[in-house]
Amino acid sequence: MSVRSLIALVPAVLVLAAPLSAHANLDMAKKNACMACHAVDKKLVGPSYLEVAKKYAGQKDAVDALAASIKKGGSGKWGPVPMPAQAALSDADAKTLAAWVLGGAK
Repeated sequence: MSVRSLIALVPAVLVLAAPLSAHANLDMAKKNACMACHAVDKKLVGPSYLEVAKKYAGQKDAVDALAASIKKGGSGKWGPVPMPAQAALSDADAKTLAAWVLGGAK
């Protein structure tokens, strides 16, 4: 296969991989019990992921800030119910979840 043929395949591979990545992030959210309190488009115990994405929109450090919030937990940002810390979550996984949430949880 020529280099030109391989380059032509890159967009197709990226298009096919995107849904797998999104599904993997949804699976990560489920595995870490995020979906027990959050939904993509409606408030449950905590805010929807769409509300979170709106709150952080335009912030250049949004992924890092949200990842830190996920790991540390906290209260007061969204009301009186505290969010438990996800301290056992790796930094990389916290950033992956944060990027997924900020991207509309798609």
